[in-house]
Amino acid sequence: MPVIDLTHRIENIMPVFPGTPKPLLLRPYILERDGYAETSLNMMSHTGTHMDAPAHMINGGASLDQLPAERFTGKAFCIDVAHLCTIEIENLLPFREQINKTSFVLFSSRWDEKWGQDDYFSSFPVLTESAAEWLLQFNLSGIGADCISFDPVSSPDYPVHRILLGNGLLLIENLTGIAKLSGKIFDLVAAPLHYSEADGAPSRVFAITQ
Repeated sequence: MPVIDLTHRIENIMPVFPGTPKPLLLRPYILERDGYAETSLNMMSHTGTHMDAPAHMINGGASLDQLPAERFTGKAFCIDVAHLCTIEIENLLPFREQINKTSFVLFSSRWDEKWGQDDYFSSFPVLTESAAEWLLQFNLSGIGADCISFDPVSSPDYPVHRILLGNGLLLIENLTGIAKLSGKIFDLVAAPLHYSEADGAPSRVFAITQ
């Protein structure tokens, strides 16, 4: 049963959303000197591969620590959108049957191949508002993508985030390696860091295939 890691590694030099502080990993205790190793982790809650909770943008929305663990796992289906500029309803209609069988939909734009480049922050395909609303008819726990946001980085009000988060969905951003899963249904585990009032959290995300 192959397990595929879909998570970018957190390190001091890594892409972050423009204007967000980069993570700072320090090693105040090292094995050779102190007899044990321990690392200080200082980072924003939406660093690297991470999950957005409704509380990220919705007043009164649930935080991750308020949700049961079963919200973070389930069947997932991956859709190839690498050839698109925007993701329209018509691009989703052929996959209605697969979406209806799953808890998560992942969008593979292959933008993870631009990780570490300036191009990573622009021109990635995003859902139209009508496509985001169309997805609400399904019993989904969340949606994921291999790019930095579900709205353009320059968006002033993040309408797609607000549509999806406002209806209780979880958003997983900055996935990597999902292109190999395009067209497949598989088991997904997306485990966010467990902390109080979590508006979002770095997450370790795995696909388990048959």
